[in-house]
Amino acid sequence: MQAIIWFLFMIFYLKKTVSYFGSEYTPLNLPQMIIEKNTVVGVHYELNVDGQKLDASGEQPLTYIHGHGMMIPGFEKQLAGLKTGDSYDFTVSAAEGYGEFNENAIAELDKQIFLVDGVISTEVFEGAQLQLTNQEGQPMVGVVQSIGDDKVTMDFNHQLAGKTLHFTGSIASLRAATEEEISHGHVHGPGGHQH
Repeated sequence: MQAIIWFLFMIFYLKKTVSYFGSEYTPLNLPQMIIEKNTVVGVHYELNVDGQKLDASGEQPLTYIHGHGMMIPGFEKQLAGLKTGDSYDFTVSAAEGYGEFNENAIAELDKQIFLVDGVISTEVFEGAQLQLTNQEGQPMVGVVQSIGDDKVTMDFNHQLAGKTLHFTGSIASLRAATEEEISHGHVHGPGGHQH
């Protein structure tokens, strides 16, 4: 009889909800970590634009530190609050993705800067993605739109500017970022940066 009473007491104890630092949990149902600032997120994703698959994480999840601008704003905003194992399916507007298309980012450049020994470089052709340097010495990536007699027209918009992005996937893992990771601005260890 005493064994039955003890067993019933243990069941009652395990089911009893207790307070822990202001939040409630049971020993059998501990609160799960959610995605918030300074969380290292391992995320599987697939990106579709205009009905076409453009990118995916593959077998290994993409890892990043949430809340540090490593991902586009709309992606981080939509993932906030999710837990390990959660699936997602959402769209991100151009404004919260890679920005709206900017006509002023299309520039006509002097063809002379692309000449090598008086002939245009073989790396310069319509559709080629080139990295140039602006007057402040900052790198700029653009796509060659057309090559004329004297000018090369380049588009310095991001290739996904003006596009609505459709993401699907799941959360593979979560953990707190270390102080070192936060100060360095990247993830260390598996899936991250190796020193």
